[in-house]
Amino acid sequence: MKHKRYILLVAATLLLSVGCTKIQDAEAVKPPETRVQQNSTMEAAKIEEQLSFTVSVLPYEIIEKIDGVSWKIGSPVALEQLAYVKVLYWGFDGETHEGELVVHGAVAEEILEIFQILYESKFPIEKIRLVDEYGGNDDLSMEDNNTSAFNFREVADSKGVLSKHSYGIAIDINPIQNPYVTGGKISPAAGKNYIDRTVVQKGMIVKGDVCYKAFTDRGWTWGGEWKSLKDYQHFQKSIPLQ
Repeated sequence: MKHKRYILLVAATLLLSVGCTKIQDAEAVKPPETRVQQNSTMEAAKIEEQLSFTVSVLPYEIIEKIDGVSWKIGSPVALEQLAYVKVLYWGFDGETHEGELVVHGAVAEEILEIFQILYESKFPIEKIRLVDEYGGNDDLSMEDNNTSAFNFREVADSKGVLSKHSYGIAIDINPIQNPYVTGGKISPAAGKNYIDRTVVQKGMIVKGDVCYKAFTDRGWTWGGEWKSLKDYQHFQKSIPLQ
């Protein structure tokens, strides 16, 4: 019996070896033009992806869109100090989408790097639109679970105190999954389903994850670590300001 089992084992090993060899041979005998075409397609996809992550001065059409909405007379930063960032991101639908952000020029390259990391890691983001799509209304933007950056406005519940968003050095990501929590207030209201941060759900930011590290490794502060309140959606960075 032992002898028979040994013969069967050897036979199975030989069959498996032949099968693997056939697969390798099939790959090797592909026409060179087929392999070249596949490589060219992959290279083209990489180039297209790279071209989808860009930083530029504010284009004229973006200035037209934000002037009088997210940017107004009295803004602490001039239009010339702001930059326009285009990115790709993985939506909650599992598909790739294009997004746009306006940020301070001094952090634009970092923001580009961060969103490239988030894209490569497939960190889910529901949408990335300019807050101007919501008339500059932060509440409406949050309720739509929109990720946004620059917006000339005051800090929530702090009359007369300008938000870091007013300088383009703050960004809010997936506000519903990462709500602003202070006392009994939860903003946006739909964020009440994500107060328990130990139950990690799609789009949530938790300490040590890829989103947290992408920002904090570059010197950004996370509102989820604040003591007096929690702003789980919020990252900001301190830079020299004129």
